[in-house]
Amino acid sequence: LDGTVEEILMTIAQDATNNNGGPIAFGQEGFLYGGWGDGGGEGDPFDRAEDTTNRLGAFTRIDVDGGIPYAIPPGNPFSANAANPCSGGFGGADCPEIFAWGLRNPWRWSFDSQTGTLWAGDVGQGAWEEVDVIENGMNYGWDIREGAHCHEPSSGCQTAGLVDPITEYDRNQGRSITGGFVHRGSAVPELDGQYIFGDFISGRVWVVPATSGQGTMPTEILATNFSIVAFAEDLNGEVYVIDIGGSVYQIVDAP
Repeated sequence: LDGTVEEILMTIAQDATNNNGGPIAFGQEGFLYGGWGDGGGEGDPFDRAEDTTNRLGAFTRIDVDGGIPYAIPPGNPFSANAANPCSGGFGGADCPEIFAWGLRNPWRWSFDSQTGTLWAGDVGQGAWEEVDVIENGMNYGWDIREGAHCHEPSSGCQTAGLVDPITEYDRNQGRSITGGFVHRGSAVPELDGQYIFGDFISGRVWVVPATSGQGTMPTEILATNFSIVAFAEDLNGEVYVIDIGGSVYQIVDAP
């Protein structure tokens, strides 16, 4: 990499300092994805995640090879506005960079290395943590809902057009989800094809099958004293747990 040259592709203004989002990564088709938080503040006070005229609370997808600074993939839900990419402010037309929306803070997300499916852990507000499979043009409900439960209003909220999470857990299990990876390695054969995720506060680690439908109950596989800030995957599909203190642990079979 040439460390002397930097080109800024995208700048996104936000309302507060929290809920910045997670990583960026290239999908199997070569487009660059980003997962962005709702811009901060308790309860998404400006309703950014449900407002597709800004990129907060959304996944974006851009073609970094197709234009300067980038082009809009034709399959994006608002690609008809490709001539008017969002400038980073609020208001105006639906943002053509958006791939999916309705997220609070997708803290760690990844592609299944075998299928290309995009899995995300979305951090909850005060009651529910959730795992979503992110698909093109879908609305994941924040801040109308937190997980599969009404948030604003607290009952009788809109459900039509909103995607339920694959799995969720309440604050008795953890307080801040950290998304992981679908295990495609050989170190733990029984985890093959299982999506692994954990919690930053409780240190618990769970799995759900990569074939799961919405509303699947997670299975706990580890109880740790780690502050799980991230997971990682190597070229062989093995999965690692990263503690915020700097230690990295591989998930292996019990002796």
